[in-house]
Order: sequence, then structure tokens, then C-alpha cells
Amino acid sequence: MIPILRATLVAICLALPAKAADLTVFAAASLGDAMAELAAVWEADTGQGVTLVLAGSSTLARQIDAGAPADIYVSANETWMDWLVTQGRAVPESRVDIASNRLVLVAHDPAAASDADITPNTDIMGALGPAERLAIALPEAVPAGIYAKTALTDLGLWEGLQARLAPTDNVRAALALVALGETPLGIVYATDAKAEPRVVTAGVFPENSHPPIRYPAAVISNSPPPEDASAFVAWLVSPVAQEILSRFGFLPVGMVE
Repeated sequence: MIPILRATLVAICLALPAKAADLTVFAAASLGDAMAELAAVWEADTGQGVTLVLAGSSTLARQIDAGAPADIYVSANETWMDWLVTQGRAVPESRVDIASNRLVLVAHDPAAASDADITPNTDIMGALGPAERLAIALPEAVPAGIYAKTALTDLGLWEGLQARLAPTDNVRAALALVALGETPLGIVYATDAKAEPRVVTAGVFPENSHPPIRYPAAVISNSPPPEDASAFVAWLVSPVAQEILSRFGFLPVGMVE
């Protein structure tokens, strides 16, 4: 009886559908809040778990290239995704832009609130005062910092401000400095400003002052469940996922306000 019972149990187990392996998503820090809800909805709908790893896009790309166990990468700019594709670490055919964003100046003082465009005449230095610094993600590596440097340079403001920066590892760290009052001003994405009640938008950088802010997603080349990872990336541009991204302030790719 025991051998028969064992055989029956084995047959039942083989007949059951295998549970899909959990997915590990490496995503830009600025996507953190939205990605948490996206992961929750995906898990509820599919039963497949999603582990999020959030950091600066440059940090994540380098970790993936060094062999970190990621299934999906979502960058805050195209450059780091291009680099991973060149390294053979991301599947180019799976790549898709899932959202876009705006670049804004934020302030700790509510009285500084403004939705006006920043121009060459905007006195950011004067607003900083004699000794305070401007919070910004690392301008040589992190997408938000790269966009910020490009925009400030285009407006003729970079040279005067570069010695007054408070650089951080990612854009959410720059946001935190302003939220905590450690710095009076910072440059972040519009979605970051929306997510943090302790800051106000103090100005908006013109879209033509920097390259378009796009978030490409792709499957990592050695992802153990490539079909599942591909399905998740494709789902990120579905109406359901796009509605979630919109609620967190992200814009459809190519949208101009």
C-alpha cells in the first residue's frame, strides 16, 4: 500500500501546475512608490511574487553587469539601458519605454512655490543665500543629476552653481535633503515633488533644456524565467499599469504638457 500511495502522490504533484518563480526587478529610485503598487497588482493578478531593488540607475546597471541576480531592469534614462544592452546583459528585443517625466526645482519653504518655467534669469544662487547648497543627484552618473546638469548648462546657470552642489547617490536622496531642510533647494523629478509633502515645486525646467526623460524597461539576458520577465515588461505598458503610473504623476512617453 505504501509504494502505491507514494506513486499516487508523485502523480498528483506532477499534475499540478508549477508556481511561477518570483521576479526580481531592479528599478530607478524615482519609480519606487509607483513600482511598489505595480508589483502588488501584478502579484494579486498572477500569484507571482515581485522583489524590488531600488537605487540610482547607474548603480543598478553596474550591479547587473557584475552578476547581480536581476530579471528586469527599469532605468531613468536611455544611456544606462544602452550600456547594458552593449554589455550583452539586457535583451534588446524586450526593451520598451514605459513612462516619461519632468524635471523641477523643489524648495523646503512653502513660500517659494511656483510652476513657472526656469529661465536664464532665474536667481537660484540668490535663493540659496550665501552658504546653502543645491541638492542634486550625482551629475556625472545618475540620470536625474545628468538631466539637471544639462538643463542648468543649457540655461547658462551651471557654471555659477557647480561649486554650491550637495550631490547624492540617487534622486530620492536629493529630495530627502530638501524635505528635511538640510538644503533649501533641490532638482528632482516632478513625480518626486508630488510624492513628498514637505517640499513644494519652485520652478519647472523647460523640456527643451534637456533630453527627454524616459524610463526604458528590459529583460536581463540571464533571467531564469525569461517568459515571465517578458510578460511583466510587456504588462508595464498595459492600460492598467499606465493608469497606476499616471496616478503617481508619470506621463506617457512622448507626452508634452
